[in-house]
Order: sequence, then C-alpha cells, then structure tokens
Amino acid sequence: MSFPKYPAYKDSGVEWLGEVPAHWDVVALKRLVSMRSGDAITADSIDEIGNYPVYGGNGLRGFTNAFTHDGLFALIGRQGALCGNINYAEGRFWASEHAVVVTPHVFVQVRWLGELLRAMNLGQYSVAAAQPGLAVEIIGNLRIPLPAAEEQSAIATFLDRETAKIDALVAEQEKLIALLKEKRQALISHAVTKGLDPSVPMKDSGVEWLGQVPAHWGVLALKRLTPSMTVGIVINPSDYVSQEGLPFIYGGDIREGTIDYENARRITVDDSARQSKTYLRAGDLLTVRVGAPGVTAVVPPECEGGNCASVMLIRKGHFDSDWLCYLMNSKVVRYQVEVVQYGAAQEQFNISHAVEFKALVPPLAEQQAIAQYLRTEVDRIERLADMAGEAVLLLQERRSALISAAVTGQIDVRGHVLAREGP
Repeated sequence: MSFPKYPAYKDSGVEWLGEVPAHWDVVALKRLVSMRSGDAITADSIDEIGNYPVYGGNGLRGFTNAFTHDGLFALIGRQGALCGNINYAEGRFWASEHAVVVTPHVFVQVRWLGELLRAMNLGQYSVAAAQPGLAVEIIGNLRIPLPAAEEQSAIATFLDRETAKIDALVAEQEKLIALLKEKRQALISHAVTKGLDPSVPMKDSGVEWLGQVPAHWGVLALKRLTPSMTVGIVINPSDYVSQEGLPFIYGGDIREGTIDYENARRITVDDSARQSKTYLRAGDLLTVRVGAPGVTAVVPPECEGGNCASVMLIRKGHFDSDWLCYLMNSKVVRYQVEVVQYGAAQEQFNISHAVEFKALVPPLAEQQAIAQYLRTEVDRIERLADMAGEAVLLLQERRSALISAAVTGQIDVRGHVLAREGP
C-alpha cells in the first residue's frame, strides 16, 4: 500500500532529517522532554512476582514491591548492545539504571515520540567506555521534527495499527520456521532410527529409550565404528594460531552439518603436521564439546591438512560420513550427550563418555541411501525455512521504513487514519 505525501515541504536544516512538512516545527529534543537514567536496583530485589514491574533496557526484568514512576513513558536502553533500544512502560513501575526514562511535556504524544526515537537510531550516540553508554546530553540537543499534538496522535494510531499487522505476519513466518525446524529434526531422527523402508522386520534394540529398530541393523558403541576418537589440541591451542596457513577449527566454527573454515583461525602446515593425532582429513567428523555440545559436521576437502582445538575428532572409518553426521545431530546421540554433559556456564561432555554412545548402524549401502535421502529432503526444508527467514527480514525492513516515513513526515497518514475511523 502506498501513502500520499504532504502538500508542501521545507528544508529542516538537519542533515539526517532532510525535508519535513512545511507546517511542522523543528526543535531540540530537550525542549519536548526531560530525560534521566533509572534508579539502581539490586538483583536480589527483583522477583518473578510482585506489585510493580521492573523495566530495564530490554523491557520487563521482573517485579518488585516499590515503584519509581507512574504514567506512560518511553524508555531508552542506555548500555551495551541494548543502547538506543526503545520500550514503553505504563502505570506504576520501577525503571532500572539500564534505562533512560523519557518524560514528555503535556503536548507530546508518547507513542509518537517513542517511534520517532526508534527511527533516530540512538545507539549511534553511545560513548565509549568499558560498556558503551547512551550520551543523554548529546541526544537532548538533537533537532527533531514536531507536528501538532493532533497529528502526533494520528501518526501513533496509524503506526499502532499498521505495525500490528506486520508483527502478525512476522509471527506467522516465525511459527513456520519453528515448524520446519521440528519437521527437519523429526525427519532425520526417523531416517536414522527406522530407515527408509517401512516394511522391514523390526527388533528390540535392547536400549529402552531407542525401542524398535530394523532387525538387520547393529547397535554398536561409537568407538567400534571409527579407527579412533580423540580431542583436538587442548594445551595452549592459541600458541599454534598463525596469520596464515590451513584451517584451525574451534568449536565456534562448527554448525550442524557445516564448518565455517573460511573464517576459522589458521595453523601453519608444519605445526599441523607435528600435531598428527589431530591432523584433519576429509571425511573425518568434528563434534563440539563445549558450549553447544554434540553439534557435528563432516570435515570438507578444504580443511584437509588443517587441525582442530578442543573439539572431538571422529576419524573416518568404514561408514558413510554424511550418514554418521546426521546420526550425531539426531535425537539419538543428542539425548546421550544431554545425559552426560555438565557445567552451568558452559555445557560440555567428556570423550570418555562419548566413546560409549550407542549408534544404530545399517549396512554401508543403506547408510549411503539414508544420507542421500536426507540431503535432498533436508535441503528442501532448509530452502523453505530460508525463504521464511527472508520474508521476516523484508517485513522487519518494511516496518522500520514505515515508522521512519511516518514520524519524519515523508508520508501523510492523516487521511488514512480518518478513513478508518469513519465519521
């Protein structure tokens, strides 16, 4: 849907703003509002329930039994990654020190103001410190467009309605992505536990949580599949990092089924050769041990001769590497990882447990057929998920552009609001 422009414009005299409707004023933000940081509140003073909500830079943090503000306010995140983030708070609440409370003058419509602040990308006005913080004095002097109060209300009403529509579409696409993710996992788990032929005879796996498996499959410890399993370089791996050389793979470079070798650290050819125990060969598998334990990918030809740090290395054996990768990333192995993993700050597992993980092993030809089937089907599902993800990005861009256009006067929404409200 396209919206009309205003009949006449004038130069605002503000570089980021450009032209504004001719009847709008342009004033310093501090003439319209007062701004101050919220009040310190200790973590042990915040509960899951209480009389009054506690808002920080990213919205609701919990509840307390005291309040510092009463009314409708715009809140600006003032620290770190949330610097410049915009939220609203209404009623009686506590604003923490992680938020800047924007108190408007009587003629300023809060929803209009908040969306204008959102469009201004206030995070760019943070000041460098141990943790970037919002420079309130700087943003107070920024010049902003100012329509009349009635027009502010019309813009706010328009944006409430139109962004709600966009948000509903985004929610639908995000729900689709979640469903596709579930379908992907279910497809993989079924293929690696039941096979592709629903008519084959089944047998009890002998493992309670696995249940029935194809009668001709084996149930083996992972160590019986591979010539060796080991852990990547763990003693001062940073000593081997080089400016140039071959890929040096850490856990953070591994995603489910893929290795980001292009952006990985590097290790020299000589250093990698000296660490022969963890020297990489195409077709080996690498499994994350710390942070996202169990996530597995096959070593591609581009990593041949490189090395790895702290991850688990499964040497290529008489099996299809892609099949084993799907099995490692399925619920069959992930469940076993969850049983033995430990650590609160960073979850991890020991290789002494991993060597005993149970694997359902079909004949090699069937492994290859399962891998080929899953490559095709998983690729189809991931393409659909990518399309949904792109739709979300486009909708979010549309949302931001619509907000910016409305609050800066690039479109005239007054007639649209009146037409919807009727006589």
